[in-house]
Amino acid sequence: MTSMHETARALVAPGKGILAADESTGTIAKRFDAIGVASNEDTRRRYRQLLFTTPGLGEHLSGAILFDETIRQSADDGRRFVDVLEEADVMAGIKVDAGAKSLAGFDGEAVTEGLDGLRERLADYVALGARFAKWRATITIGEGLPTGGAIDANAHAMARYAALCQEAGVVPIVEPEVLMDGGHTLDACEAATSRTLDALYDALATARVDLGGSLLKVNMVVPGAGCPTQDDDATIADTTVRCLRAHVPAEVPGVVFLSGGMSDERATSRLHEMNRSERGTHPWQLSFSYGRALQAASLAAWRGDDANLAASQAALTHRARMNGLARAGAWDAALETAAA
Repeated sequence: MTSMHETARALVAPGKGILAADESTGTIAKRFDAIGVASNEDTRRRYRQLLFTTPGLGEHLSGAILFDETIRQSADDGRRFVDVLEEADVMAGIKVDAGAKSLAGFDGEAVTEGLDGLRERLADYVALGARFAKWRATITIGEGLPTGGAIDANAHAMARYAALCQEAGVVPIVEPEVLMDGGHTLDACEAATSRTLDALYDALATARVDLGGSLLKVNMVVPGAGCPTQDDDATIADTTVRCLRAHVPAEVPGVVFLSGGMSDERATSRLHEMNRSERGTHPWQLSFSYGRALQAASLAAWRGDDANLAASQAALTHRARMNGLARAGAWDAALETAAA
């Protein structure tokens, strides 16, 4: 387990976080549609090449989560993407779940699938160079939701996934995401996140998962997007840290937040607030594993035209640097204005 402990700690090294570039074919097609780019295997490869060949990528990024298609692709010069990342001091990870599907008997709730054949797929991914993996579950807040049944079903699946990862020598990132959809309050999100984390860590203990060789990817505790009361970033930081302290074991090396529906700067600001020295020290590193909040500006600058390569890569570099500073509670909104 020692190597997995080292990998987990390296993924949350100070000043660094993870680039989530594991969008499914359907998800990236929607993002390409927004900039008028056709989504096909080559445009997806060219876009990921743009990201992975960004100069200085490893300065503020420790890892990149890839999709099955991407981990098998190569750059124009023939280098495999996994090797391109390694040369940049960025570890390659892999999304292994098959997505959230309707949970039978539980209207409005889902369970993530993908356990069938996972042992064999993990062996394949290890051979391809993956050092960590990710499995995402979605938890919905609504009238009578989330139910204990849906929370437990997802916790059980994540625990089985994590155990299989560690059997293969791969660091599992467990990602229970309480969705921002709806009009629920901050308190409702804290309650749902607390229940979800309790069930998850009970299931991980039952599955004999070594927490020191794992990471948690989770939502910040925020009100729903439709809630009339939108709490400020300091309140969200305090609430999130309180929730984590009550429900995440200290053996976990780090928590890497997802950006969900937050804007780029909002995701950075809230991470900064959680890492400010006034909030004291935490038993785990508080880092980031952002997808859209790292890529949105870069994607918009690219627009499918390689003539925009430098501007697109500069946008990614800037966002990675801003979040690297937020890791130390050293970000300032003025840095965003100066960059603009």
